[in-house]
Amino acid sequence: MAKDLKPHIGIFGRRNLGKSSLINSLTGQNVAIVSNQAGTTTDPVKKSIEIFGIGPVIITDTAGIDDVGELGTMRVNKSMSVIPTVDFAILVISNNIFDSFELKIINEFNQYNIPYLIVHTKSDLEKITDNTITKIRKTTNSRIIDFTIHSPQILASLITNIIEEMPENAYQKKSLFKGIIKPKDIVLLITPIDGEAPEGRMILPQVMALRDVLDNNAICITVKETEITDFLKLGIKPALTVTDSQAFKMVSETIPKDFLLTSFSITLARYRGNFEKYIEGTPYISKLKDGDTILMLESCTHQVNCEDIGRVKLPKWLKEFTGKNLNFDFASGLTVFPNPIETYTMVIQCGGCVVTQKQLNNRLVPAIKRQIPISNYGMAIAYITGIFDRVIEPFLSIKQK
Repeated sequence: MAKDLKPHIGIFGRRNLGKSSLINSLTGQNVAIVSNQAGTTTDPVKKSIEIFGIGPVIITDTAGIDDVGELGTMRVNKSMSVIPTVDFAILVISNNIFDSFELKIINEFNQYNIPYLIVHTKSDLEKITDNTITKIRKTTNSRIIDFTIHSPQILASLITNIIEEMPENAYQKKSLFKGIIKPKDIVLLITPIDGEAPEGRMILPQVMALRDVLDNNAICITVKETEITDFLKLGIKPALTVTDSQAFKMVSETIPKDFLLTSFSITLARYRGNFEKYIEGTPYISKLKDGDTILMLESCTHQVNCEDIGRVKLPKWLKEFTGKNLNFDFASGLTVFPNPIETYTMVIQCGGCVVTQKQLNNRLVPAIKRQIPISNYGMAIAYITGIFDRVIEPFLSIKQK
């Protein structure tokens, strides 16, 4: 899943307009099947490439948005579901056709704040006309490229336009701890090893935290929760302590009150999620009522065991804390929600370590638009543990740089 953290570019348009040829030109490989038969691309096709000026990206080729029939409708829905997951989009048109299908796609781009450009393909056969450009300009000021796969110069121009239009925050990596720690600071990472921990390695948020401490030229000390008292005997006060959210209760009771404390999940929430909305929505936990349904959002798919935080532990803790008969739905990866978003009283998102910032935030857009409170695993656990204010304190006065 680590490759999915790269910026995502989606290619959209009607059938048989050259979308697959375009992606093959961009990648320099025959990634997508090219055919004169409409509907050749049935499912999104992903390819990881390097674009100089951006770095590694994932390009997704999608089925035509004008597909027909029962299967065609399913393909269109699959293509549309890709839109919230991309950082940048290319809308392919050809033969000077720009109509309702294109307007529908552009409306989806706008809904999820996806930057895009328009590529008029097969320009060696029919160039884009002034009338078509005028028609497009009534809807959007997006850049328009008259494109043919037979011109290396036009391909180079397209890549230049992608570089210029791609949001920098999609590929310029931020820091988890910049502004919170400084060089030579000591950071304590408390990393429980339980049934959910992968065999022989650490989970991704722990690895990301460790690397970020090193990138900030600070000193990292890593212990399990069972060795905290041994660490305290060393007489060292860390500039920051980061723990797994599941260990909040024990850790907060063990380390001194003047230790800055947070969790891997909350750190990721500030780094990648809608931190302000999480802070605003988390206290709604105290307002939950009997019969309320909470949507638990997991970024990854995994086998569930009795120690699963999102599907077992957190729902149990929420019921115990509120004393209410709560219902829970679960959605993993980037799949559709089990029920319409209006069904849910609250949404709680995991840390999102295996998805991009755009994917995570767009996942929450439907709830935010309907003013449904959202929270994060770590913040929810901190709230029901009674240490919510303490664990968000390290980030409140810091702006991400």
